[in-house]
Order: sequence, then structure tokens, then C-alpha cells
Amino acid sequence: MSTKLKEVDVVIVGMGWTGGILAKELSETGLSVLALERGDFKTTADDYSLPNIRDELRYTIRQELMQNASRDTLSARNNPSQEALPMRRLGSFLPGEGVGGSAIHWSGGTWRWTDMDFKIRSMYEDRYGKKFIPEDMTIQDWGITYAELEPYYDKFEKVAGVSGKAGNLNGKTQAGGNPFEGSRKNEYPLPPLKTILSAKIFEEVASNQGYHPFPRPSANASQAYTNPDGANFGACQYCGYCQRFGCESNAKGGPQMTVIPIAMKKPNFELRLNTWVTQINKDSNGKKVTGVTYTNLKTGEEFIQPAALVLMCAFAFNNVHLMLLSKIGTPYDPVTGKGLIGKNYAYDTGVGAELFFEDKHFNPFINAGGTNTVIDDFHANWNFDRSGPGFVGGYIVSAGHNTNLPIGYRPVPKGTPMWGSKWKEETAKWYQTAMGISTRSGVLPHRHNYYDLDPTYKNAFGQPLMRLTFDYHENELKMDTHGAGIVNQMIKALNPTKFSNAVATKRSWNTVPYQSTHSTGGTIMGTSPANSVVNKYQQSWDCPNLFILGASVFVHNSAYQPTGLVGALAYWTADAIKNKYLKNPDKLIS
Repeated sequence: MSTKLKEVDVVIVGMGWTGGILAKELSETGLSVLALERGDFKTTADDYSLPNIRDELRYTIRQELMQNASRDTLSARNNPSQEALPMRRLGSFLPGEGVGGSAIHWSGGTWRWTDMDFKIRSMYEDRYGKKFIPEDMTIQDWGITYAELEPYYDKFEKVAGVSGKAGNLNGKTQAGGNPFEGSRKNEYPLPPLKTILSAKIFEEVASNQGYHPFPRPSANASQAYTNPDGANFGACQYCGYCQRFGCESNAKGGPQMTVIPIAMKKPNFELRLNTWVTQINKDSNGKKVTGVTYTNLKTGEEFIQPAALVLMCAFAFNNVHLMLLSKIGTPYDPVTGKGLIGKNYAYDTGVGAELFFEDKHFNPFINAGGTNTVIDDFHANWNFDRSGPGFVGGYIVSAGHNTNLPIGYRPVPKGTPMWGSKWKEETAKWYQTAMGISTRSGVLPHRHNYYDLDPTYKNAFGQPLMRLTFDYHENELKMDTHGAGIVNQMIKALNPTKFSNAVATKRSWNTVPYQSTHSTGGTIMGTSPANSVVNKYQQSWDCPNLFILGASVFVHNSAYQPTGLVGALAYWTADAIKNKYLKNPDKLIS
């Protein structure tokens, strides 16, 4: 039997970046704010300090900071004709669990998405014609602009302690930065991280070939820093334990050490840990949400938590799953194209190559999440003509070392045996002398890439698992083919002792090897209830007192990592709730 609790003004589901930002911003208004997080709270002092944090077995192999797949996972398949099977162990992506979410174990990549993404359909149709976009590619304009988000990007970068170099400052190109980025009002809050040898070699060859290399912007503090809210960052130690690990020096920006502690100081804010939200509750006519139902994982007790305003701030998968379980909106049907919940799942693709130099020593164990050099000439550069290669979207190319761990990082040339004395010999010979060059491009949405509820498999609460249907299509192959050509051109110029070429092949997505945690879509943003789940303020069209935040609102994926946009949209939405929604509650913001 469920226990009904006293109503609060705001309930937040999930405490990653979006939940943390909204908790801090809304608790400052005096509203009673309750946050529900299914995981626990770890701190730098107690959990990420030396020597415990440098444990590859614990965090990489046993996935201690990730979602518990034995309680809840998703099933997956490549197309609707296949039977989906549950992911018993996380592989392709690694959603975080606990206060801070995936920001605990991310590597810090922080980008500003621009109108190249937000106006994607109109810009491509204007330049290349309507027939250029494949018929089954379900892209659309987002209904928001870079100019609207620019101040919120700036705010997030300052809060997260982002290190980088501006390339477009107030409309003027700056040497050393990305010349193709949107115009910025301010420089990055911190200078770039140090350039390691592998990134320096890439920078030189890219410059010589006429491209525009720059240090990847990253929420890894290049020096000690105090953000505008008073949160203190230590300087990055280049320890090599970044992706999949908490930060031992408090240098990696995350909500658990910035916005959430500020909210927790407010008497009107409460954080309840180990609380699993199983349903968003609605009123009798389904036009308003009334709160949530959750289970205390420690005691097994179920509670009904009434709230005037519900904010869904979980990982993208979990936001969509909760919408489907709660029967809010119409599930997407790929056959008819009708319905919106679950539509436009998008992911990553890319190609890479390994290079081996007998005359260079890279010290790959000395690195950080942002020790990469990047070129953006084939993504945000609108002068790059896509009509020849024939793809929509684009890719970045980068090189450097990022979390090359002492056990798992074993680069050896092609043809080396997978075990035995020869493998050991080659490992010892090439460990210090290998580097990689790779591309990353966002998958554009396709009619048959979507989420729905699995008809067979259930989670620990007896609820249907989320089912993901996803595969790569022709547009991804075209991007990878073009990117492989650029990478191989660079390899030739570098003249390594040994190398493996970048190769683009027609392939199907596989759940087993890790690729990225950059999954988007399912509750997409748009200009009307006919083409989207939420409006430009991430507010539900169906239930105006419900807001859905994070990458699930992205219409498509990009060559850029999503967190910079996730953070900017969170501040944008917080501003809209405080200055517009609260003046006229339960109404759509205009």
C-alpha cells in the first residue's frame, strides 16, 4: 500500500547536471524543492581520493559508478524484424547512477551547439534543396537559436570551470581557437589544458594541411579556480584517470561539487537518496501531472509524492522510459510515423586509426579528459560543401590521449597475436610510442531508430524494459567514408613506423563494446505539439506543469558532446520557470 506524502512545490527526478542546476536555481526562489535520486551521494574526500580512486578493476571493469543493469536495463535490436534482448552488462553506453549522474565519470568535453544544429532542416534545404535530405531522416528545426542560448552557455561554462580558447569572440576570429564556433561574448573562464605530444603532432599536421586545430574545450580546470557561485576547483593533475572515474583533485566540473551543495544549504530544499521513481502521476483528465510515485530502495516502501511542478532530469533513456510507463503522450509508431514519445533516437559514429613511431615517446599515462587537439573543418564549417560526399551533418577529427589506463591500454600493430610471448613483447615495445587519430560524428535520426516498451522483459519492479531499436544507415557510412579519407591523409603526412588505416565499412550497431554515452532523443523539442514533445523551454505540450530536461529533448545528435548544450538548456529553462511560468502557473510559456 502506498503512503501519500505532503505536497511540495517542485519535485525533481534525477540529480545530474540538469537536476542540480534546477535544484539550485529554484530553491533560491523560496519554493519547496524535493529531489529524488535512485543512487547515493559520493564525495571527493570520501570516495575519490587517493589511492582508492585509481582502481581500474573497480571502476572500469565492475562499473561501480554506472547504472545497475541487474535492476534495470534496456533491450536492444537493430531493426523491428528482430527480437530484442536485454543488455545484461552495460557496454555501448554507460549511464551514471548517484548524485552527479554521468557527470561524475565524464571526461569533460563541453561544446556550444549552434544554428547548424538548431536550424538543421531549413539551412540544408535552403542550400542543397529539399531532396538532399533522405526521406527517412526525421530531422527538423528545434525552435530555438544560438543567440538565445549564448548567455546560458557562458553561465554554464563558468559554473563548470571549462578550459579552452575562444575562436570567435564578439564576431572576430581569434588565433588558436575554433574559427567555426558561434560568436561568444566572453573568453573561456580558464585557459586550455597543456598540449601533450600526441596532440601537438596532430596540431602540426592539421595546420600544414590547411585545417584549423584547437584544444578541445573541457570541464577540466587547467588551474585552481573559484566559480561565480563560490565552488572551489583544484587544478588538473593529468593523472590519467578521468573517463569512468571521479576526480581526485576536484578539477573536473560536476554538479555534485558545484550547484548541488548550494541547493543543499537551503532549508526549503530536500534530497532523498535511493528513491526510484516508477511513475509520473496525472489528474483525471490527463492534462496536468500531480506528482510522482517512488519506492525507497532501502525499505521497499512505496510513496506518492504530490507536487505542483514536476521536472524530469534523469538520463535520456530514463526520461523516455518514465514517459512511456506513465502513458503521457502518444508512443511513436515507425510504420505510420505517428506519435512522438520514443521518436528520433540518435547516437554516435566515427572511424579511427592507430599510429606507431619508433622514435617518439608519448607518456600516455599522463593525460586528462581534455588533452586532445581537434579540427572542426567538417562539421560547423558551413563553407564545407556536403554535396560531393552527399551527407547531412558532419564530424570532428581529434588526436591525443585520454584515460589510457595501465591495464586496458595495450596498443599493438595489426597482425600481433592476441596473447602469448609475442603479444607481451609487442606490448612492451609499442606502449610508449602509439597514438590514435579518430573522427566523431553525430548520427542523424532515422524513421526506424526509436524507443518503445519491451513486450517480454521487465525490470526489478515488474515494469516493461525500455526497448531500443537502432542501426547505422547510409548517411553514417558516407560521413565515415569521408572522415577515413581525411585521417588517412594525415597518417601519410606523419609517416609513422607502423599504422592501421582508418576504414569505413557498412556495419550494424553492437551493444557490447563501449562507444560513447552520448544518446539523444525520445522526447524531442520543436515548434508545435504536432512535431514535438516539449516546446523550446523543455515544457511538455501535453501537461504544462511537466518539464523534461536533458539530451532526450535533442532532435538529433551532433559531432559535439551533448553536455554543454544540456547545461545551457537547463539554465535557460530555469530562467523561464522563474520569470515566466511562476507568474502564470500551469500554462504554456510563450
